[in-house]
Amino acid sequence: MRAIQIEEFGGPEKLRLVDLPAPEVGEGQVLVGVSASGVNFADTHQTQNDYLTPTELPLVPGAEVAGVVEAEAQGFRKGERVVAMSGHGGYAEYAAVPAAATFHIPQGVEDGAALALVVQGLTAWHLLRTSARLAEGESVVVHAGAGGVGSLAVQLARTFGAGRVIATASTEDKRALALELGADAAVDPNADDLAAALREANGGAHVDVVLEMAGGAVFEASRRALAPFGRLVAYGMASREPARVSSVELMQGSQAVVGFWLMHCLRDPEMTRGPLAELFKLLEHGELRTIVGESYPLSEARRAHEDIAARRTSGKLVLDPAR
Repeated sequence: MRAIQIEEFGGPEKLRLVDLPAPEVGEGQVLVGVSASGVNFADTHQTQNDYLTPTELPLVPGAEVAGVVEAEAQGFRKGERVVAMSGHGGYAEYAAVPAAATFHIPQGVEDGAALALVVQGLTAWHLLRTSARLAEGESVVVHAGAGGVGSLAVQLARTFGAGRVIATASTEDKRALALELGADAAVDPNADDLAAALREANGGAHVDVVLEMAGGAVFEASRRALAPFGRLVAYGMASREPARVSSVELMQGSQAVVGFWLMHCLRDPEMTRGPLAELFKLLEHGELRTIVGESYPLSEARRAHEDIAARRTSGKLVLDPAR
């Protein structure tokens, strides 16, 4: 089968198109013929071995796939359309995926939309519900509000009862998209004083919740924008600059910093199947819009990584293994 593999850690230039045997299906797994592979910013961390867990080589990247079940297994029938969180191995024509992280795709839902919901959608849902515990009327800042997680979090924050939704995005077009999706205000994250810009966008008041995925200076500015009893949920480190938190400063502001990694949710089926069913229902009823970005040929995985690292993308990016 055609697949993308890395044999040494590094940047996008290490992604190679190769021919590999189809994966063997282990206990508790399902073999999927991949029609679309999701591309995430976390994939760029994985290929550089600076993500949350060590990576072993050689590696076929790719944390989620959409496609068709190749053989009956684990309660799935041959030919059923599914979307699955693979962990790795998704940049290929076939993937052996955990049955516990495999879900039927409702009729009428396209591959790109399903991929957007299974990782980015579940992340946005848990950021707001599980980690931030968003309450009715609270203000929410969504960084990268035109991105895969951010574009969904902007909409879900409104659905979940946020009082004011403030997005950040790096270009005018991306800020316009965030406003179109329901944000009340859109802020340039490169503002000279980002904390002040966030407060100004909130009518001069400190904010209740921040969903933060950049780290470094953006993390610190976001923390300074928090109101007493505000919560900052960190779920990424796109800047590759770790943030430092002072317990004294947290006490002085009565603030909380919460970390989130979706992989912990996979241990409990109720943390995936219920929220994902809700997301699919919102999509079906037209109350949630997925932003599907560019579809790249599998052979151009390097370009996909270059684009996402350079912030040239919006929404969910996918690879097409047939090209």
